[in-house]
Amino acid sequence: MVRLTIDGKEIEVPQGTNIIEAARRLGIEVPHYCYHPGLSVAGQCRLCMVELGNNPRPQIGCNTQVAEGMVVRTDTPKVLEVRQSIMEFHLINHPLDCPVCDQAGECWLQIYYMKHGLYEPRMVDEKVHKPKAVPLGPRVMLDAERCILCSRCVRFCDEVTGTGELGIFDRGDHSEIGLFPGRELANPYSANVIDICPVGALTDRDFRFAVRVWYLDTAKSICPGCSRGCNIDVHYNIRRPHHNQGRRVARLKPRFNAEVNRWWICDTGRYGYRFVDDPSRLGAPARGRGDAAQEVGWEEMIPLVTAQLRRYRPDEIGVVASPKMANEDFFLLRRLVDHLGLIHVDFRVPPGTPGDEDRILIKADKNPNTRGAELIGLGPRPGGLDARGMLRAARDRRIKCLWVFHQDLRASAWPAAEVGDALRAVECFIYQGSNSNGVSAAAHYVLPSAAWVERDGTFTNFEGRVQRFWKAVEPLGLSLADWEILGRLGAALGLGPAPASAEACFKALAASAAPFAGLSYRELRDTGQVIRA
Repeated sequence: MVRLTIDGKEIEVPQGTNIIEAARRLGIEVPHYCYHPGLSVAGQCRLCMVELGNNPRPQIGCNTQVAEGMVVRTDTPKVLEVRQSIMEFHLINHPLDCPVCDQAGECWLQIYYMKHGLYEPRMVDEKVHKPKAVPLGPRVMLDAERCILCSRCVRFCDEVTGTGELGIFDRGDHSEIGLFPGRELANPYSANVIDICPVGALTDRDFRFAVRVWYLDTAKSICPGCSRGCNIDVHYNIRRPHHNQGRRVARLKPRFNAEVNRWWICDTGRYGYRFVDDPSRLGAPARGRGDAAQEVGWEEMIPLVTAQLRRYRPDEIGVVASPKMANEDFFLLRRLVDHLGLIHVDFRVPPGTPGDEDRILIKADKNPNTRGAELIGLGPRPGGLDARGMLRAARDRRIKCLWVFHQDLRASAWPAAEVGDALRAVECFIYQGSNSNGVSAAAHYVLPSAAWVERDGTFTNFEGRVQRFWKAVEPLGLSLADWEILGRLGAALGLGPAPASAEACFKALAASAAPFAGLSYRELRDTGQVIRA
């Protein structure tokens, strides 16, 4: 460890730490543009200047490692004067189009100008003009006039994805970011360059002109797109519902977790939220198939489904859960299955198209909670059938009641004719999910589930890390969290009062399932806990 002093405060940090990171540990912000902890040091923006001891010249904090006994000052008159001059340099050709820039409100050019600029402008000549609104790929739009040439985006494509699409071309004040000839910014992580761009040069084509960032609220969450379990922030808009085409969820952003996804998220996960406000959402319980379907309230639906579950023998009921469900849902489903003595239980349905995987974040398993389903025990009981076996038994009328959660069986790897025959033959088909799909229209009873952003809960990723996600927006229509639906059904079937919250479900899970013993929402915190099983 190295001991040094920053602005009169002593601190010990590991050897090799730079001054920006050492100061950050003390709560001291050294302003910077080009530096990013997940990328190599470029030292281009020069904004992170600090004074070191008796050295007459300020040094850049990003490329200066701490040394024993070092004395650092970040707030001397000389440092403040240098910062102001550098801010003037960065803004000299900037278009100052904040009123129409998507980055307004979270732009570090704005923020640092207010903190370290506030100079009297001296520029009287015509500014250098560069290309505006240039699509770099399907996700990213470039405004070269706003770019301060920090090179973060270039280094990301070179060092993180290894795809190298971007470069800095030309010289002097005519230098600009651009694509190499014949290239397109379309790698699976392309939108991360938007997150790390400190200004409004790179903007999201999906979010462009949708809603002002100061109308957005934030909830911590977990990406449900694969078994990695990337930590994310859900940015949602409920204060201006007429903005963003009525979409409540405006965008997803990566949230730092050193053990899971660091600063990044893949594009598939980033843009996988559209189903939340999609017209296909199921907004109310319904009974009856096809055109005969009628919406009913929960007070009518719960007794109807309860009667069906009581009507058939345990070996005549099949349950196909989904690894998209939360741990809390699995716990209550297992409790219900055990109470009824059901043996045909599974959650494994092979996708129609095998999932892709890479060395960065993306996992082939496109479900967030496969590991949780395994640990809680949602597989077939002794003598029970797996999911495909249930379909075949339903086709042969040996299974008479089929309860499917979220899964679109018609989009699976199984023959569509086999799925169709089973759904037509089964006497009672219960579908529980958030959106209509290829099988929901065939259901006799539809139970609408809340989306993951409309509820609290936990997922267990492929490494066994249990991670919490928080509710962002209210459930659409009459939809309820799966644990709430299962809790009501359990109460109607004699299992006692329904749990009052997702946290109460998790507490009961931790008390009854050995892998989760000792865990609580408080223990999970923001970054989760790895369980050993």
